[in-house]
Amino acid sequence: MSQILVLVGAITAAIFYVVLIVEGVLRTGYDPVYHTGSELSLGERGWVQIANFLQFGVGMICFAVGIGQLLDSLLGAALLVVFGLALIVAGVFLTDPVRGYPPGSPRGAPEKVSWHHQVHEAMGPLAFLAIFGACMNLAGRLDGLWQVYTVVTGVVGLGLTAWTALSFQRDASITGLVQRCLILVYVAWIVLLSIHLL
Repeated sequence: MSQILVLVGAITAAIFYVVLIVEGVLRTGYDPVYHTGSELSLGERGWVQIANFLQFGVGMICFAVGIGQLLDSLLGAALLVVFGLALIVAGVFLTDPVRGYPPGSPRGAPEKVSWHHQVHEAMGPLAFLAIFGACMNLAGRLDGLWQVYTVVTGVVGLGLTAWTALSFQRDASITGLVQRCLILVYVAWIVLLSIHLL
């Protein structure tokens, strides 16, 4: 059962990233280099990214349970559960139209934002700090190159989390690209670790 739960996590992580990339290319008026994944929850096809957040969040909770059993780490599993729950909350509470998306929305950040936008925005740092903590904790349960890879994933992920936050705050033209690199670092780790444990 533990291996099945870990496999579910790997599959949902891969699905999340593929949908993020495909939807970013297909959306009219959406620039994947500039816009973040959250903006994909807006507009007529917003339901696709909402569902994507939800399936990834549920998958990460499954992954957390499997990892907790296979690597015997309650703290690591708990941090992965926080990561999954943050994704689910981000899917339920949508961001406001920002940064010119959907088309017709003002560029940049609005002067006033809704409460659900504030909840959504809080989930990003929470999610990525939680998975960083999980990497640091689980590295101690792994050996050799897997330990090194997991630590490097956490360190690179933390750096990209900070870069994404600064880019978004400054309305940088590469915010979306930086965030996609951040997500890829963690998704790759989830998928590769799952394969290793299987």
